Amino acid sequence: MIDEKTFNKIGGGAILVLLIILTFLIVRPILLSSVFGLILAFVFYPVYKKALKIFRNKNLTSLIICILVFAIVITPVLLLTPIVLRQGLEAYNQLQSQDILAPLEKLIAKFVSSPEIANDLTIAINSFTNKIAANLLTKFTNILLNSPTILLHIALILFVFFFGLRDGEQLVAYIQSLSLLSKESEKKVFSQFKDITNSVIYGQILAGIAQGILTGIALFIFRVPNALVLTLLATFFGMLPIIGPWLVWIPADIYLFSQGKTLSGIGLLIFGAVVISWVDNLIRPMVVSRKTRLNSGVVLVSMVGGLLVFGILGLILGPLIIGYMALLLDFYRNKRIENVIIKEGKDKV
Repeated sequence: MIDEKTFNKIGGGAILVLLIILTFLIVRPILLSSVFGLILAFVFYPVYKKALKIFRNKNLTSLIICILVFAIVITPVLLLTPIVLRQGLEAYNQLQSQDILAPLEKLIAKFVSSPEIANDLTIAINSFTNKIAANLLTKFTNILLNSPTILLHIALILFVFFFGLRDGEQLVAYIQSLSLLSKESEKKVFSQFKDITNSVIYGQILAGIAQGILTGIALFIFRVPNALVLTLLATFFGMLPIIGPWLVWIPADIYLFSQGKTLSGIGLLIFGAVVISWVDNLIRPMVVSRKTRLNSGVVLVSMVGGLLVFGILGLILGPLIIGYMALLLDFYRNKRIENVIIKEGKDKV
């Protein structure tokens, strides 16, 4: 027979588990939007603290920063969208209408001795390029069809961003109140959490933007058509592990060679292989691994895993989660070693 006290514990535990499951089901559809809002709040919190000294009102300061960030993001989008649409459609129509197989096959034939292999490579490259263009067009169509849902998620991001700025200190204090660590250990762990978050977020953003800008500069210099669209794509791909902006500048380079622009093709090839590719090798490991103390290979694997699980936001969440786990394991290991040393000291006494 189960006594009343045990029954209450089991019942309370079951209710708690049920509430956790129901909470997860409720939060799951908006989880990534909420996390993205919190990340924005973390990034702009130093700006909020400085602005608060001027406006001296939490609600007003948070609102001003949200409006400014939204304006900074939405203004270029509104200005560039017509240009991006026009250039994107032009690029898609060019791929569909122009016969690039013949010049491309001639170019490949210079490096491959067998005509059959050259023909197969040409068909494979052309098929790959057409599939990418078709997929991008499909993605864009899906974005237009799902625009009400996207607007709802944008509103949620701004909502979380606002309250993340305004109530950030209370949120951190609440999380700290749930910790079982001592005050000294808690302070050390939260300080390292902050270092990890700074390194991962700024490392990802800086690497992607730097590679995208450099790719855009090269595309404009060597007069590649639809350079603006390709620059935006390069910036996006720059934030992806393994993929990177080479997915943009290598096809652009093939296009230059196929059009007989040999000098421009050689210039873009050298610039892409030497400058653009090495930026990622310098910035990402230096910034991301500097304070996370994670091996660059572990950072890369966590980015890939995060991408597969969480989508594009997983590029940030993956290294963050692995970094936090490594920090807690390291903390546990150090505590265990410390306890062993203390115990051995007592035994000697």
